[in-house]
Formats: sequence, C-alpha cells, structure tokens
Amino acid sequence: MSSHREAPEISKDPVADNTDVYAFVSPDKPDTVTLIANFIPFQNPFGGPNFYEFGDDVLYQIHISNGGDARADISYQFRFHAKIRNKKTFLYNTGPITSIKDTTWNRPQYYSVTRVENGRSRVLARNLAAPPVNVGVRSTPNYAKLAAQAIHPIGTNRKVFAGQRADGFFADLGSIFDLGTLRPFQAAHLIPSAAAVGVNGLQGSNVHTIAIQVPITDLTRDGKKPTDVLDAKSVIGVYATASRQQSKMFDDLLGISTWHGPHKQVSRLGNPLFNEVIVPMAEKDKWNSRPPSDDRKYAQYVTKPELAGLLPVLYPGVFPNLAAYKKPRADLAAILLTGIPKGVVPGFQNYTGPVQADMLRLNVAVPPSKSPNPLGLVAGDAAGFPNGRRVFDDVVTVEIRAVAGLTIPLVDPSYTPDGAASAVQDGTSNTNSDYLKVFPYLGTPGGGYQSKPGIPVAS
Repeated sequence: MSSHREAPEISKDPVADNTDVYAFVSPDKPDTVTLIANFIPFQNPFGGPNFYEFGDDVLYQIHISNGGDARADISYQFRFHAKIRNKKTFLYNTGPITSIKDTTWNRPQYYSVTRVENGRSRVLARNLAAPPVNVGVRSTPNYAKLAAQAIHPIGTNRKVFAGQRADGFFADLGSIFDLGTLRPFQAAHLIPSAAAVGVNGLQGSNVHTIAIQVPITDLTRDGKKPTDVLDAKSVIGVYATASRQQSKMFDDLLGISTWHGPHKQVSRLGNPLFNEVIVPMAEKDKWNSRPPSDDRKYAQYVTKPELAGLLPVLYPGVFPNLAAYKKPRADLAAILLTGIPKGVVPGFQNYTGPVQADMLRLNVAVPPSKSPNPLGLVAGDAAGFPNGRRVFDDVVTVEIRAVAGLTIPLVDPSYTPDGAASAVQDGTSNTNSDYLKVFPYLGTPGGGYQSKPGIPVAS
C-alpha cells in the first residue's frame, strides 16, 4: 500500500517501484540521519530460482532538499551490477553461502554510491557487495551474519547497506481495498459485517532496501548540526526516485535487452500513501515522472481529498462533522505539502517553505524519543511521523485519522472532530520480522525454506 503497486505503469515494473521512504535521526547514533528507500514490493520469500535483486538498469536515488525550493540539493545515487560465476548451472547457489564472498553464490550483485551536490558528483564507493536473498536454512544458514557483512563503511561515521529486508510497512490491504473497509469498524460500514481483527497484508513479504547513514552535517544547508527546533535550517526534505533510460532495444547477438538514452524518472515517493490514495488513477503515472517542485498541480487533491468525502458515505452517521466541513483542508496541505509552520504545534515546526511538494520533512534538531510512540507527532512524539518517518511508525493510522478530521483543529479551532476520528484504524501491527535497534533497522527477511504459503516465517 504505502506505495506498493500505487500506479498502473509502475505496478508492471516492480524492480523500479519505490515502496517506502524513511528518514529519521538515528536513535543509537543521534549525530546522524538514516535514510531508507525500499523497492520491489510483495516479494515472495521462496520466489526462486531467479530470486529478487536490484535492477542493473535502474538508477536509484535518495534526494535531500535543504534550500526551501523543494529541489534536490543533495542526491545519493546507487547503481547495481550482477555477475554470473557459473554460466552452466541454473542454480542461484551451488552450496551453502556462509560469506558474501563465497563462490557458492552464483549471482552476486555489487553497487556504487555517488553523492551529487549542486551538480557536482563524487563517487563515495565502488563494488560494494550486496547480500544474497534469504534462500533457506541450507543455502543461507546464518542470514543475519550475511546481512551484517553487507553493511559497508563509506567514510567516517557513514555507512551503507543495500539488500533484502523484511517489509516494515503494515496495513490491512485486503480490507482497505474492499470498498474502504476497516475490519475493527466494519459493523458500521455501508455494507456491514461483524467487527474483526485487522489482517496485515504485508506479513511475510520482503523488499529490497537501500539504507544510508550519514552525519547530520552532511545534509543541512550550512553544514552544521542544528540545535534550535524552530530554526528554518534545521529542516530537510527527503524523497526517493527510480529512473530508467528512455529506450530499450533487444540485441539478437547477445540475446538480451539493453537500455539507451538519458534517464527518465519512473517512480518517486516522499510521504507514505500520497500517490496511493490522494492522486487520481489517471494522473498517478504522470505524478511518478515529475519532481516534487511541480506538486502544486496536485494540491487540489490534498485540500479536498477523495477519501474524506468517502468516509461519511461508507460509514453512515459516523462522521457527520466531517461531512459538513466544506473548507479546503489546510491541515493536510501543511502536513503533506509544506511542512508544519511555527505556531501550529507548540515548540515544533518542519516547514520547508511555501513551495508545495510531496516530501518527507525531517527536523534534525528534534532528538530521538526515549519513549517512542508509533503514532508520532499526533501522540506527542515529535521524533515520529510526520516529522520524517521511522520504520515502526503506524502511518496508516496517523493518515486515516488525519483525513478523518483529527488534525483540522490545528488550523481551524472552530472545528470539532467526530468521535470516531481519534479511534479509527485498520487494526494491524507489524507481524513480520522484528525491527532492529541498529542500522539498517528493518528486520531479517523471511526465508524461502522457512516460509509456507499463507504462513511466512522469518529465519
């Protein structure tokens, strides 16, 4: 859901499909920021013999905007290439893989990391090894060890990881896409049924993660570590993209397809669920190809979101105040398009300026929470979504409640939210592998041998 198969065309190109973006001050290293971009949704752990991997023909990027114009001031670029060690076998591995250097792994993948700042490129690392996927107890008997070997230092206080992880996003996909049903509240639905516990549609699914951890000073506009939360220079915007070259040709001699021409953006993501449930279907692929600085074209769908109009229809009598509210949703515009200005939430802001753009906005002067709440800012935890996004933040609940009107009083004190606005949720939590307390924070991916259809199990 977050951005899993969110647009018609990119759903046909999963290797370039950006599923989630995270940006947060690292809880165990609070002088750094961790940036994560996930790709390739709904990975079946036992999907061999051609297991999932990054696209050698895709340019993956994580962008930082710190100049107030919603344009990328800093970009981290990741390019991958795979090798085949033994061309006479169909096997992904010819024996146990106990090290990412083992020759028993028949299709290793490597990547480079390049930092681009103000048009100037600097290669930070080349030929970094990604880990294999979690094949099973015989092929990858100690997967946590393999993943740890794939965490690479790329300079002082900087590290990077690119490889398979358990999907950290959770949502009741089967229910939500069935005419907006929320199982805990479906007795009140227009087509009612007995209330039930939410079902995590992402359970057992893996993704491919690009994670990079860098000093805060690498990302701020003046190269300093801010301490004043209300200082405009303490806020950065973050989004990720995937790009492909413009033309594809089949080579009869080599028997492969190759890409040619300049790169064209085919996927992007900032805030979770933006393209998924705000942008109309006919405009989703166009949105994916545009930069955030052009997003004023889509502001009309934020200030009058379709879902806010559907909730009172799908749940008759439950949201009367929301149904009667006809003003543009300035609260959602602040949260999703500009950041929250000073004076809205006491002692907090993550405002990036008047340019309307879908980006995660992270105030790096806000320290990690000692008692994190997955509901983030709306629950009083300013270190969580929509101040950036941590891997465990319950963004579905936060955004459903915001759309349902819970955040309107922030900008319109005359409005009284419906009672259901503070209670509505899809009823899910992370039932995949546990999150890690250290980089790269997302959990161990489900193993192919260990998983069963409908009952995936992580190693």
